[in-house]
Amino acid sequence: TTVVPDNSRVQDQVILAETLGMNRFSPDYYALELGNHVLGGAFYATRLYRDLREETGLVYYVGSNFMVGKTRGVYMLNFASDPGKVARARGLIVRDLRQMQQSPVSPAELRQAKTLVLRETSLAEASLDKIANGLIHRESLGLPLDEPTRAAHRYIKLTAAQVQAAYKKWIDPARLVQVTQGSVPK
Repeated sequence: TTVVPDNSRVQDQVILAETLGMNRFSPDYYALELGNHVLGGAFYATRLYRDLREETGLVYYVGSNFMVGKTRGVYMLNFASDPGKVARARGLIVRDLRQMQQSPVSPAELRQAKTLVLRETSLAEASLDKIANGLIHRESLGLPLDEPTRAAHRYIKLTAAQVQAAYKKWIDPARLVQVTQGSVPK
């Protein structure tokens, strides 16, 4: 945990991150991405938004994403909150991560996550620039050029148990590093 002093900030901006020993070719990649759409990757429709923003008012925003490449991956969560609420927000994030590991997501959450990820897949190639960037990105990683179509088929088949198993295998809330940009605690 470290603080980057910035007394000009009204809220603290917090990043929680963990390096994962997996690459983009891991069979668990798709289950982690789908689980992220339950937990925090779709903003308003997620557990983290509900738990940290709607129910407790601890954060101004919260999000999460995976950045997975040829050799390793990083799981990153970020949020902004009043300085005095950072520890409590982190506690709820850790609780939600553990819940992803301890019990399967509900059928409604799984259906919603699949809908969101499939919609994102089609929107990811909604312009000429996006199509070109997608092709270049897939080529640079060594993925098949039709990866979005292949991924869609994989997402549809995923089960709640597979999402739970992937979170249990790859995510360790105790390993999250924390970088906070904001006021220096007194």
